[in-house]
Amino acid sequence: MPSFKPAYLIHGDDHGRIAERRAKLRAVAEAESGPGGVEVFENDACTPDAIAAALSAMTFAVGRRFVIADGVERWKEADIEPVAAAMRGMDPELLTVAFFAREEGRFKAPDALHTAVEAAGGQIAAEMALKARALPKWLAGQAKELGVELDDQGARALVAQVGERRQRLLRELEKLALEHGSGAQIGVEEVQQSCASSAERRAWTLADALVAGDEKTATRALLELRQQGERLPSLLYQMVRRVREALAVAEALAAGQPPAQVRRMLRMPSYAADRLIADVSSRDAEAYRHALELLADLEMESRGGGGGVLSEDTAAVRAVIAATR
Repeated sequence: MPSFKPAYLIHGDDHGRIAERRAKLRAVAEAESGPGGVEVFENDACTPDAIAAALSAMTFAVGRRFVIADGVERWKEADIEPVAAAMRGMDPELLTVAFFAREEGRFKAPDALHTAVEAAGGQIAAEMALKARALPKWLAGQAKELGVELDDQGARALVAQVGERRQRLLRELEKLALEHGSGAQIGVEEVQQSCASSAERRAWTLADALVAGDEKTATRALLELRQQGERLPSLLYQMVRRVREALAVAEALAAGQPPAQVRRMLRMPSYAADRLIADVSSRDAEAYRHALELLADLEMESRGGGGGVLSEDTAAVRAVIAATR
């Protein structure tokens, strides 16, 4: 049987983590006391007066009662005293109150509420979002707890593919640990293979092959993507974005900028930047300008602006072949 503190205050700017903790606490509370033993106050219903009344109410409930107050970041310091007084009078063996504050800007859990929770013998937990630059180190630490080793480039690749939400990053890391087993060493390749869908991988392959001038790989990737139902507009978006990045790199290199300086201007993991620079170095800026013109014509053709002479697939294959030359 779990033991409960009389009060909890979970606050911070990691809103996803706070929502996760609230859901977990509610599930545990309902398992302990049943749905009837849990009172939830949120949005406009979460007021200091309502919580004070709930904490002071006499009930015929058997076992522990739980009161969940979600949204206390909008409470004022002067509003806390009725809640603090109700907390001083509640039975810690029969009642638990949990406060949740999703902090942002000027909206924060009042200092007086911190004091009231501490005075009640409660627990305060801050859930703060990590800065993007701190996520790879955090991921490496989480990987060790899961029994695997995630190198720095692999961690950066995971953030680039999954995003900066720690909950999603941790879920993907858990999947990697299960897939590769205890003691595994996980790097960029393992991350890319496990954390991207088949369509995503092929779309990246198509865009990278276009930049590298690899006609065979680009054409094969395009046909595979179309056969599995991928729409041409979404593929065009991927291709145009990567060709624009390649053009910017080509122009920077042509202007005499060293590769290290060019790498810093690219908003992507260093391994991906190095690969892009290497691919671009084998071609020139004019090739990428021409490729963008071809992709623009393809977009017009796909929208019916080219007269409809060619089928969409035929027009796409011809454009990709021409853009790689």
